[in-house]
Amino acid sequence: MLTSAQYLLSEGLWAAHGLEVKTAVAAFIVGIVVGITGMGGGALMTPALIFLGVGDASSVVTADLTAAAVYKSGGAAVHWREGSPNFRLAGFLICGSVPMAFLGPHVVRWVNPNADINDFLKLCIGFALLLAAATYALRLYVELRRRASGLRRGSGEPVIRPIPTILVGGLGGLLVGITSVGSGSVIMIALLILYPTLSAVKLVGTDLVQAVPLVLSAAISNILVNGLEWSIVIPLTIGSVPGCIIGAKIAPRMRATYIRRGIIVVLTMSGLALLDKAGWAPLGSGEDETHPKLIAAVGVVMLFLVPLVWGLLRRSVGLPMTGKPTVEQIEESEPIESPADNPDIAGAR
Repeated sequence: MLTSAQYLLSEGLWAAHGLEVKTAVAAFIVGIVVGITGMGGGALMTPALIFLGVGDASSVVTADLTAAAVYKSGGAAVHWREGSPNFRLAGFLICGSVPMAFLGPHVVRWVNPNADINDFLKLCIGFALLLAAATYALRLYVELRRRASGLRRGSGEPVIRPIPTILVGGLGGLLVGITSVGSGSVIMIALLILYPTLSAVKLVGTDLVQAVPLVLSAAISNILVNGLEWSIVIPLTIGSVPGCIIGAKIAPRMRATYIRRGIIVVLTMSGLALLDKAGWAPLGSGEDETHPKLIAAVGVVMLFLVPLVWGLLRRSVGLPMTGKPTVEQIEESEPIESPADNPDIAGAR
């Protein structure tokens, strides 16, 4: 029986469907992380599939967008039923994001008609991942300053600013249409800055509602330009959906602070690795000459640097370098203790 199982893995199932199995496993793992942290899956899934070699960059982007259109619809439906989204704000975002997302893959062909599309997309995705890491860190810092100042998000509806909102949607839509990265990171931080009084639940609900037509538009356009590989889409969906469900169920029992910090490190390393593979001049000359030791060194340095920088940022706003509010409390907008209630915070000021 053991021999038969080994044969099945080596000559049967794995030989025939090895890429599909790798895709489903990667999607399941990323889905768990997304379920625990709530961070956008595109920024994690796209580079993971590229590094696994399940397809070229254009096929991976198209498949990821198609799968995202499925699972984001479920999250948006829940928020819609609960009445949490700001529909007017989502409408203006959609006005900007949907047409620009549709233009995304066409812009790639227009800008880069004769060069290697795969390398060009790796460059774009690499820079998008670095931007996603930076915007997530900026989001945490903005919320940290707000919490340290005693400001709370309001429960009322903010005054909508149509032109800036449409521009934000357009920028995010173009980024998503080209790279599949940005709907849950870049747009979120822009909304946070534009509408500081928008409650956390409405921020998430609004972003999810606008993300559904955004990724659907980007998916349709990428399918028209690049085609669709069902061998990637199906295992991607099969793995990510149960992974998200499991992650969401175990999230209340886990401390996600270290996972969130780790994601910033992973996004940075993945972005640099893709730039390296694409032959970005400051790093190397393409897939034939990469610098894995340099990327690993950056990751090791960040593992020690990120907690230190975060502690110094906390000190800069009058909080102790460690302790409350945790990253989860900052993101979930839980109330923090005032200096009078907490002598540790009072002493740090």
